Parts: sequence; structure tokens; C-alpha cells
Amino acid sequence: MDNPIIIFGAGTLGKIALDIFNENNVLIYGLLDDKKELHGQEFGGVTVLGETDDDGFLKLIGKKTESFVAVRNQEDRKRLAKMLNSKRKVMPINAIHKSSAVSEEAILGHGNLIGAGSVVGPFATIGNLCLLGSRTVIDAEATIADYVDIGPGSVINSGVKVEEGAFIGSNVTVVSGVTIGKGARIGAGSVVIESVEAGKTVFGNPAKVMS
Repeated sequence: MDNPIIIFGAGTLGKIALDIFNENNVLIYGLLDDKKELHGQEFGGVTVLGETDDDGFLKLIGKKTESFVAVRNQEDRKRLAKMLNSKRKVMPINAIHKSSAVSEEAILGHGNLIGAGSVVGPFATIGNLCLLGSRTVIDAEATIADYVDIGPGSVINSGVKVEEGAFIGSNVTVVSGVTIGKGARIGAGSVVIESVEAGKTVFGNPAKVMS
């Protein structure tokens, strides 16, 4: 990659993204964050330059720099992606750790974070601005929609469909053929053996709807 990166978000996720780009020998221009107390601070030698809507830095994106959105909150990720698309006519790039294994037959959208040791199998599809924690497995022909957050160590088996905005906690197993509905939440350590309706929260082994 020729252009340096501006990372939106200087929290934990921003530091993970920073590490991924450093591991891949990608130059980082700086970090942007709306928390003023972080402005001027350095993390790994990279400075928090200002707020996420600072036009002085935004105008560089698409010409001299690329962007990556490293914000955990789903609504904030959507807002920032929409802003980059509307103001700069660009989408964020992917941050893929060099120790991950992504099949050449997998289909990836934009702005995804794929953590260390993760595996994305053949003909799996990942949408836009998804977060895959370290050691996540997305097996063959699984489909992950936009803005999905999958915790470290989780295994999404072949043929699973995860709809937009779903949250899957750490060390979850989702068995083949199951659908996780839009905005559903899966508690950490759960084993999901049947489909989960949109907006529902499930937990346990086997996972059950929480009352």
C-alpha cells in the first residue's frame, strides 16, 4: 500500500488496528478521536491529531491517505463510514493481521478488521465494517453481513448466515446451517444449534433466548 493510513478511533480497537498496520509495514499518518483528552497523546509513536470530523485531516483522505474506522460502537461505525463515503467518496480499507489466513476464494467488503490468527475459509463472504477478533474462524461458505462484531475465539461453521449488526461474543460456536438474525446478540461461550431471530439475545450451551 502506497498511501499512509488515518485511523478513526484511539481506544483499544484503534490500538489493535495500529498494531495490524505496523505488522504489515503500513505507514500510519495519525489517529483521530473525539475524546479531547487524548489529543496530542502518542500510542506506538503515532499521535492523536484531533477529532474525527476535522476537515483539515479529512481532506487528505482519498488523495494522500487511506482511512480505517476503529470504533466499537456500531452506530458510530456507521456514521463515520457514511461520512467518509459522502464527503470523500471512499470506503475504509481492511485491516488484516499478517498471521491470519484468508482464502483467496473468500469475498471481503471494506473496512473490516481481521485479528491475529483468524481464518476465513473458501467462498465465505464478509460484508463491510465487520470486526473479527483474534483466532476467529469463519468457515467455508459462511456469510457475514455488514457491521457484525465477532469476539475472539469464536467459530462460525460452514453455511452459517449472520445478518447485519449481530454481535457474537467470545468463544462462541455457531453450528452449520444456522442463521443469526439482524441485531441479535450471542453471549460469550454459547453453542448455537438453532437459528436466532432478529433482535434476540441468546446464551448458553445450547443457546437459549434470555427472558
